[in-house]
Amino acid sequence: MQQPDQGKLDAFLGRMVGDLGGIASGALVVLGDRLGFYKAMQSGEPVTAGELARRTGTHERNVREWLAAQAAAGYVDYDRDEDAFHLNPEQATVFADENSPAFMTGAFEVMSALWIDEPKVSEAFRSGKGLAWHDHSACLFRGTERFFRPGYNAHLVSSWLPALDGVVDKLKLGARVADVGCGHGTSTIVMAKAFPQSHFTGFDYHPASIERARKAAADAGVANNTSFEVAQAKTYPGTYDLVAFFDCLHDMGDPVGASAHVRETLKPDGIWMIVEPFAHDTLSANLNPVGRVYYAASTMVCTPASLAQEVGFGLGAQAGEVRLRQVVNAGGFTRFRRAAETPFNMVLEARP
Repeated sequence: MQQPDQGKLDAFLGRMVGDLGGIASGALVVLGDRLGFYKAMQSGEPVTAGELARRTGTHERNVREWLAAQAAAGYVDYDRDEDAFHLNPEQATVFADENSPAFMTGAFEVMSALWIDEPKVSEAFRSGKGLAWHDHSACLFRGTERFFRPGYNAHLVSSWLPALDGVVDKLKLGARVADVGCGHGTSTIVMAKAFPQSHFTGFDYHPASIERARKAAADAGVANNTSFEVAQAKTYPGTYDLVAFFDCLHDMGDPVGASAHVRETLKPDGIWMIVEPFAHDTLSANLNPVGRVYYAASTMVCTPASLAQEVGFGLGAQAGEVRLRQVVNAGGFTRFRRAAETPFNMVLEARP
């Protein structure tokens, strides 16, 4: 074994300390979110550990240790003279404001599922049979919805739909829309609230998610122009002006078969909107902070989910535009383009 360079080893160990701190702090983010600590500090007013404990009905000694760890991470600010803690505006935006496009607490809940489900994923590696989405812990479903919701709220109506040629005009007049792989229905509801003249049907193979979506639609007041049904991407019924896939095509066992079914269910002038995790077309180009997160999620969730289904295509969360174009074209589409993008997503448009 080649002897390490001591300077490089020290630098790498320093990075490991940072990574370990991030992992440990992530668990504390989930804890603080569950106990309501961030919401209780959202105003930005300084609080002592005792005050925060009283506001949240928790034990002061435990709360002080949590606050100290959060301050060490830079997730809350500490005033030594007052022995008090507060969220600055940036921290509050990330941890406490669920309507903010920068809200990240849901992402930490997703990460917790990776640890919880690691034994199941290990077995999937050994067997090659994959691990279905519904076999994961419930925190994955909740966290995924909360992670993607801020992006949908910020971009879907304001920029993503307008980037698709002619779609907004159709939605204003009254269109039929299928949201396939809708999960808890957040994307469906965002569109339904913006375009009350159109009708939106959310489809997902996961019955528990469909039940949650129906309740969310009723709570949002859009039950009159939405419906949610249990169905798979290759068999959902109906004919539509717009079919949308939000961050789900790469999870499917047979994305080419799903593409072909979309082609069959689109009207002649219909559009398929595909939102996928942002990725470049080569591995080397994806070796960056966003790629690090997406490759990890793809290893633990997306690729095993695909391998657990028929065909088991294993597209992965970092497929890139070139591979996605191949999947779409194989389903019978002749026109394909990237319509919009963010640091986390790319929005693709396909037409017959």
